[in-house]
Amino acid sequence: FARPLAWLLLAFILVVTVSPIGLRPETVTTVDTDRASAYILVGLAFALAYPKQWKLVAVLLIAGTVAIEYLQYLSPTRHPRLHDAGIKAMGAAIGLLAGWVINRWRETLIISG
Repeated sequence: FARPLAWLLLAFILVVTVSPIGLRPETVTTVDTDRASAYILVGLAFALAYPKQWKLVAVLLIAGTVAIEYLQYLSPTRHPRLHDAGIKAMGAAIGLLAGWVINRWRETLIISG
């Protein structure tokens, strides 16, 4: 369940990030909150989907945030910024950390139970 969800979330983020600004979903939060929240969810989903490869997932996802941000150069209405990439990378790291904690907790339940 976590693997398809992780990839769907990443695909959604990719589409929203590189599509014209007019297609960006409207929300009630700030743009930075939207960015961080989206990447927290995708980080969590990937950490839960690939618990044994969490280090590789962390490197690829955090590096991917910068790569996805710079894909905005392909859209004339979008403007990539290092600040945005940083917010996204921090969100991914928080989600990955939360997933790592959940995975460790599950391991202790299996070992003790």
